[in-house]
Amino acid sequence: MWITSIPYEEAEGDLRTHYDRQARALGEPTEVTMAGSLHPPLLAARLDLYAATERTPSQLTAHQRNLISYVTSAHNRTGHCMSQVTIKLRETGFDNEQVMALATDPLSVEMPEADKAIVRYALKLTADPGSMTEADIDDLRAHDFEDLDIIDANAQCAHLNYVNRVAMGLGIHSIVDPDFPAYDAIPST
Repeated sequence: MWITSIPYEEAEGDLRTHYDRQARALGEPTEVTMAGSLHPPLLAARLDLYAATERTPSQLTAHQRNLISYVTSAHNRTGHCMSQVTIKLRETGFDNEQVMALATDPLSVEMPEADKAIVRYALKLTADPGSMTEADIDDLRAHDFEDLDIIDANAQCAHLNYVNRVAMGLGIHSIVDPDFPAYDAIPST
């Protein structure tokens, strides 16, 4: 990371409270969390947004959320975030070849049409948000996604675009260890 951050063991007051909140779920604060340590209210807002986007009570599957997260991060060339999602994609049925193809040519990967619709939506929203039209929403509805599902997909993609920019803009290029407890904390349903 290219900026100063406050280590967990040195955190006090509100910062320590926020770090502890994430440590209860993950065992320790993440690098992205620590990147907000110089301004605890920002860090708290990031944690709240993460909690809300990961727990939207829609019908999106864990696999669909992972697809959104991965293709968004791959399009943004954010290895740190891609590494976090790779393990979850494998757990939800993708092999290494499919994961690699998702990074380079996501729509070439064999998957259900509803999953392809979600991937198309995430790619377009990431690459050219100004070109989004109601037809993009209609495409999701045509694949049986309801409005709460669409809000969830939108929030997942928007949140990952935000996190990708935090990571890349502050120099977080590490590859996350596959044993990091965050994988267990992400809801599986």
